[in-house]
Amino acid sequence: MELRKAFGATLRQVRLQKNLTQEDFALVSSRTNVSLLERGGTSPTLDKLEELCGALGIHPVSLVAACYMRKENTGDIEKFLGNVKDELHLIGLSSSVEKEGRCDI
Repeated sequence: MELRKAFGATLRQVRLQKNLTQEDFALVSSRTNVSLLERGGTSPTLDKLEELCGALGIHPVSLVAACYMRKENTGDIEKFLGNVKDELHLIGLSSSVEKEGRCDI
């Protein structure tokens, strides 16, 4: 599945699970933009992703992870997150955060 389509479908799924309408995002984004995102017509910036997730009440990484799980057609959360954890260790993020309490990426 194309990344934009996967993101849009995931955004829509979470929005509906939270019983929110597109209009409920009015303080964050227009209904037209939310609709365009959900149809895979565009991708959000990182700032917009954070705002959308704030309105949804979830962490942006959760939405992005769910999006990639949909794109890669995997339902194995443990394996998916295990791979992400391994990659974070490989790039040294987890050790720098644990030691210094910050992220230098």
